[in-house]
Amino acid sequence: MSQATVQLSESARAASAHESRFRIDVPIAPARSARIVALDDRAAGVAHHLAALPWADARFYTAVSTETLHRLDGTPVPLDGVIARTDVVVVLATEDRGHRVAAEIGRICRRRGITTAGVVLGEGFEVDEAVAALRPYARVLLLSADEGDVVELLTALRV
Repeated sequence: MSQATVQLSESARAASAHESRFRIDVPIAPARSARIVALDDRAAGVAHHLAALPWADARFYTAVSTETLHRLDGTPVPLDGVIARTDVVVVLATEDRGHRVAAEIGRICRRRGITTAGVVLGEGFEVDEAVAALRPYARVLLLSADEGDVVELLTALRV
């Protein structure tokens, strides 16, 4: 009579104490350094909600002019400096008012090879100029009525 040999599955072997020494026990560094820019007041409200969520290296701003942004605490910062230290910029809009800033962000990002995404939030999408300003530059241009889609986009971009 022969003895049966016990064969562990791959999952069982990976969960063994012997294999646990190969596990990574530290958090994985963020893949992206993201900057999120709200172009108008309603978009700023969305940015405030998003900023309260746990992101790896996302920073949130509101648009003031084609040269200046504000951190959410109101501190002014130069647009060019904000974009200089990032690899993805997400622009939020709910109306047309910030279309010039959107176009300037797009131009700077294109010059520097920075990924640009645009999210236009609202029911009626009365943002033709904002969409037109973002369209030539944004790799992702999302029109949505759901703020949750912004969370999904930021998650997909690994911010």
